[in-house]
Amino acid sequence: MSRIGKKGILVPEKTETSFNNGVFSVKGPKGTLERSFKLEITIKIEGKDISLSLTKENKQTRALWGTYASHIKNMVKGVNDGFEKKLILEGVGYKSQVNGNKLVLALGFSHPVEVLIPTGLEVKAEKNLLTFSGIDKELVGSFSAKIRSLKKPEPYKGKGFRYHDEIIRRKQGKKSV
Repeated sequence: MSRIGKKGILVPEKTETSFNNGVFSVKGPKGTLERSFKLEITIKIEGKDISLSLTKENKQTRALWGTYASHIKNMVKGVNDGFEKKLILEGVGYKSQVNGNKLVLALGFSHPVEVLIPTGLEVKAEKNLLTFSGIDKELVGSFSAKIRSLKKPEPYKGKGFRYHDEIIRRKQGKKSV
């Protein structure tokens, strides 16, 4: 039994939800999200409460039960509040700026790195702080992880991208005799 799947999901005011032919959609003040779900899990919308239940009992559907509940909670939260991730860029000469729908990064390579910003995502670059915000939690998280992977923080000087709440364990380095 899934503890997350058994709990009901409350839908706030000004939010509309619908489930038709395996496609769950949420419309809120910040936008609209849609996601397709397998029909092995029944999604019931009763007023401002969403409940999930299994149609057939097997290992795969039990695993998807809590996952689908988390996806729906994230969709409802995203169209109401939105999601935000912050990356801090540390290092001398490292720069970031937004040009239209591209993020241009100077990361110490011989060339600037240009990354296309996906639609539905807002990127702000101030000095050494990058802020990613949007209504889709998966898109915000995957894009920030992609940017962080371009220059991961190294443990000796701490150069590279790190999340604003991440703590980098520093190493001592070479000892002189």
